[in-house]
Amino acid sequence: MADTFDEQCDYLFKTVLIGDSGVGKSNLISRFTKDEFRLDSKPTIGVEFGYKNIKVRDKLIKAQIWDTAGQERFRAITSSYYRGALGAMLVYDITRIITFVNIKKWLHELREFGNEDMVIILVANKSDLSQSREVEKEEGKGFAEKEGLCFMETSALQNLNVEDAFLEMITKIHDIISHKSLEDKMNGTKLGLPNGKEIHIADEVTATKQVNCCSG
Repeated sequence: MADTFDEQCDYLFKTVLIGDSGVGKSNLISRFTKDEFRLDSKPTIGVEFGYKNIKVRDKLIKAQIWDTAGQERFRAITSSYYRGALGAMLVYDITRIITFVNIKKWLHELREFGNEDMVIILVANKSDLSQSREVEKEEGKGFAEKEGLCFMETSALQNLNVEDAFLEMITKIHDIISHKSLEDKMNGTKLGLPNGKEIHIADEVTATKQVNCCSG
């Protein structure tokens, strides 16, 4: 995976978006990485991913964002992609209550296959369709608080809170692994490049429990 790095980047963070088909995961990623939105977006087959370089504190981070298929028949494929992820977005559609109900099983799967201490944000998408709302904001916030997750309502269509949600997740990951940075240097767990630059591979760092989650 060395070719996925830009030489000027300090970290690579692997993150995943999970949730039912049609909740808007692909459009959240395309809005964040390319500032694009497609009304004719088709269901993801298997797994796709995007990248975006982000400056956090004094570090340049390459965010590797995996978009997992929500259809049941792809579940066996996508579960393996949870491994190594430092952050996850659990996405549901505020206009379809079943997608909110199913968050419980997605969270169970994430905790079964992924790092139990990863940064997790519950994202209530399609807030622009408030007239068709089936899940109240307080329901989402209540579930997030109960499970120890961050929470934010977003609209990929209107570009509302999309960047904030991703930045919240990535910043929290950075703050977690920054405490490991000195230890990693002392242990020599760094990737040496031909020009002598060292890049820390965040996938190899074990995250610790998150605190002070958002509730936007």
